[in-house]
Amino acid sequence: MNNCLITGGAGFIGVNLAQYLIQKNKSVRILDNLSRKGVDKNLAWLNSAFPGRFEFIRADIRNFEEVRKNIHDIDTVFHFASQVAVTTSVEDPRTDFEVNALGALNVLEAARILENPPSVLFTSTNKVYGKLSQMDLREMDKRYQFPSDNKGVDENQPLDFYSPYGCSKGAADQYIRDYSRIYGLQTTVFRMSCIYGPHQFGNEDQGWVAHFVLSALLNRPLKIFGNGKQVRDILYVDDLVRAFCMAAENPDKASGGIFNIGGGCDNSVSLLELMDILRDITGNEMPSQYFDWRPGDQKIYISDIKKAEDILGWKPEISAKQGILKIYEWIKSNRNLF
Repeated sequence: MNNCLITGGAGFIGVNLAQYLIQKNKSVRILDNLSRKGVDKNLAWLNSAFPGRFEFIRADIRNFEEVRKNIHDIDTVFHFASQVAVTTSVEDPRTDFEVNALGALNVLEAARILENPPSVLFTSTNKVYGKLSQMDLREMDKRYQFPSDNKGVDENQPLDFYSPYGCSKGAADQYIRDYSRIYGLQTTVFRMSCIYGPHQFGNEDQGWVAHFVLSALLNRPLKIFGNGKQVRDILYVDDLVRAFCMAAENPDKASGGIFNIGGGCDNSVSLLELMDILRDITGNEMPSQYFDWRPGDQKIYISDIKKAEDILGWKPEISAKQGILKIYEWIKSNRNLF
């Protein structure tokens, strides 16, 4: 892992990984079309913090030739570029498919035709498991929860793509996996829960922890889809970056693997619980409005992260409480960016 390409590298996860790799003196190339709101600010920050220490290519992963000519001298690809919102996929399923499914295929094909193909690590999503409506759960005052003996969703959970976003990411997920089996590429899939941290410009459709923190700081009303009791395990981005690098540095262990990556049971939180935490931090009321559930929204998703711990030796080090304070301080210090 010396010459790295990060597709979508100006995005939230990409810029945090780029920072880590640059600080480790790795060669970093970022490929991004800068279409997502806020990523131009992330790129400007990287240029300011690490002038001349990375390469930026403005290009779109839907363009195979652009991907091909920027991958030939790379040994590790972190494929993060994607369309990230369920609601956007419902409104425009064709673009969602072209970015998520075709974009992933372009990366894989560009890698496959090389004499020495790079490793490919991919950010998939828990949405490939669908609504999980068949799973046993309990409705409590402020959250849904699994029975006490349930440690979360593991990698053996049947796939059930739901929403165009779930289908496009699920198709990419399976292509990434199959190129390891059929063509012998070193590929790894991370099916991720909710990631949060600095440089995240979240909104009500994606990046909800950052969106809630910003709303709390500015005392803006929140839109809550569903009843607010839905639960996710949240993972601070530094822990995710560490997981990616552990997988990249150990391809013999990670190659062909699929890992559910999130905060696990110890770092699960409902929307209502996060609102309570932020009321305590900010002293603001956090007014909210409630709307119908969105397509494919899971009442509860908690990652069973045992496989990643057993095979990669990875587990979260930053607790939900610590991470929420960290992102609160970052957004508070960078309010001019929002």
